Amino acid sequence: MDNRAEVREFLTSRRAKISPERAGLPTGSRRRVPGLRRSEVAALADMSVEYYAKLERGNLAGVSPSVLEAVARALRLDDAERAYLLHLAQAADGTDALTRPRRRATRQWAPRSSLQWTLDAITAGPAFVRNGRLDLLAANPLARAFYADLFAGPQPPNLARYNFLDPASRRFYPDWDYFADISVAILRTEAGRDPYDKELHDLVGELSTRSEEFRTRWGAHNVRHHGTGTKRFHHPAVGEVTLAYEGLDMAAEPGLTLTIYTAEPGSPSEESLRLLASWAATKPTEESRTPGE
Repeated sequence: MDNRAEVREFLTSRRAKISPERAGLPTGSRRRVPGLRRSEVAALADMSVEYYAKLERGNLAGVSPSVLEAVARALRLDDAERAYLLHLAQAADGTDALTRPRRRATRQWAPRSSLQWTLDAITAGPAFVRNGRLDLLAANPLARAFYADLFAGPQPPNLARYNFLDPASRRFYPDWDYFADISVAILRTEAGRDPYDKELHDLVGELSTRSEEFRTRWGAHNVRHHGTGTKRFHHPAVGEVTLAYEGLDMAAEPGLTLTIYTAEPGSPSEESLRLLASWAATKPTEESRTPGE
């Protein structure tokens, strides 16, 4: 796969983010570029400037793991960025052909009965299954009530499309920029992991065309692992809630993630979830409506 442009832009963007001070180099007073020079990255990675320049031009095919690791160290890549660089290298020389996830026809995928039973058994917090494109593929009743706006729209609901194309997201996410950054970083990570996903390419193209804020973030080439943390929401029916989340990779469904939100015991947010759960339990056939309508 010819992904040289992607490699070039990623390495260039990472080099621009590393200050000489952070790399342990003298700053000097005549720098014309942000971050490190190519020669400085090459020195830190213990390779010639010519060889590093070749890598930064996008030529990762056949590069050894030790060279990739040296570049990762020089650029101070975190775990998500290292994995992304490895995926770019695998895509460049085709070695990911046997390891990349099988393509999914999203509209044909349906949760196994046992998976839906598992989701429905989680009653204290929203729980859902998503793919790397941020499509919500399965959910418990509380998640459907929590994300009522998404489930009222086209299927499958998509968190990135909601984030950038639905004005309601700016009310639902008090920290909208944070959610926007996360959404794009997850999509960028997925693009590195499965560069052959046409539906992902279509989604990125749609969002890039319709949202300047998405386009700017996509061009930053930021990636991240999204496994645990805390988020704030403003639900139209129960107000502001602060929830912890855990994202679990599904061994039986490679490429899919089970996400569960919970509230701190005894907190106002826990009481708000109880109220929302009570409403959801009484409206099993009206999943698209918002509480209080």
